[in-house]
Amino acid sequence: MESFIKVVQRIEGRGLGPSPLTVVRSLRGVAYEGDAFVEHFLGDPDPFPSGENEAPMWDPTLSEFIHLMVRHRIVGQAREEGVVLGSDGTTVALGSLLLGIEAGLVAGAGESVSGLYSLTIARNLGLSFLHSQDSQILGPDGCWDNVTFPRVFTLSGPPSLATDALVNGGMDGVLLGKYLSTHPLHALQLSTVLRDYYGLHPGGPPEGPHLISFQRRDNFRRLVNGSVLQELVLGSLATLQRLGEAEDTGQAAALEDVVKGGVQKFVHRYLECPVIIPRCQWGARPYRGSPTQLSLPLAFMYIHHTHTPRQPCLSFRQCTADMRAIQRFHQDVRRWDDIGYSFVAGSDGYIYEGRGWQWRGAHTRGHNTRGYGIAFVGDYTATLPARRSLELVRESLASCGVMAGWLTGNFTWHGHRQLVNTSCPGGALYLEIESWKQFRSRDQAARHH
Repeated sequence: MESFIKVVQRIEGRGLGPSPLTVVRSLRGVAYEGDAFVEHFLGDPDPFPSGENEAPMWDPTLSEFIHLMVRHRIVGQAREEGVVLGSDGTTVALGSLLLGIEAGLVAGAGESVSGLYSLTIARNLGLSFLHSQDSQILGPDGCWDNVTFPRVFTLSGPPSLATDALVNGGMDGVLLGKYLSTHPLHALQLSTVLRDYYGLHPGGPPEGPHLISFQRRDNFRRLVNGSVLQELVLGSLATLQRLGEAEDTGQAAALEDVVKGGVQKFVHRYLECPVIIPRCQWGARPYRGSPTQLSLPLAFMYIHHTHTPRQPCLSFRQCTADMRAIQRFHQDVRRWDDIGYSFVAGSDGYIYEGRGWQWRGAHTRGHNTRGYGIAFVGDYTATLPARRSLELVRESLASCGVMAGWLTGNFTWHGHRQLVNTSCPGGALYLEIESWKQFRSRDQAARHH
């Protein structure tokens, strides 16, 4: 993302400095050239908005780079182009983002734009629901070849027409478009808005609602619910049919059922579940040997702290380094097959995949087949993890597991110390989880289950 923002800055520095709307329209001409659906809402992207003799928006040395960054497509061995890595570790499709920004800037200039959701996310969802049949309906995510110098992004499975990167870019486009429609840029530049949204937060993500990429799912959930999104998707499909860009789907009731089912899956995957950074994205080593599959659903969630590393991780880069360090310790010192935890919570606003939902961990001796081990990065003897991290585990991760059938609805929270002779998860964190709704002592849990 930072490379793209620098390109935007370079374009902004040409001549007298083009307006933000001029910049995004010129980029749209690359990403969506000849797209009737986009032009239906936003018009033809004029590459020379101030006059036919005006110089192009960028010099030829940038042209190939811009084409690669903003034009979305899947090529070769599930390689996704037109996407960038954000500083928070999530991947974003730039085309969807830019359409939302353009719609917001147009509205902020006093013009009426009714297609914000259609342009950014509803069209992609609708087409994916229609064409998925029994294949992938949403996603997948994927991994970069190198998170420090990312060049190639490879999907983790068969692509849908609404990959995670397209969904992330679509949600970001809605959020920034909404903001810009009521907060015209005036003296601000587009590069500044992008850097504020996607930039690093040295002290960790701020508490409370903020317009930043870390909070895209929370912020998007505040704007729409399932029923509203369903109507937006159906409206986008109807527009595509009127424009001759989609075939007639026949019975309206059947179409509504397809969209309703797809939206329900979308809500679960992107609005109810937290972002879980996959193993390949934090640089995990391979599992040693063959993992053991769990018999699901499980009935317990066991809370740990890592103790070492002792400090919370506050950024994607720091958290991924800590994940690699924990795995090295578990594999090389303790001689385990893999990192022991099922999931690890950073203080950067994200959950990191350890052994995941399907595979037996090595976190709570004698109980690894009965529950998931969730660790917070840091030593929580005297202090607590970030409030956001606690909420992600207590609310989002737990409800996600229950709704997916990996965790029983009446599951129990336990601290590691309740089952093993240890001080883990630290005194302060243990006092915190004692207040959680489904926390129980061992005697209570035995009677309950």
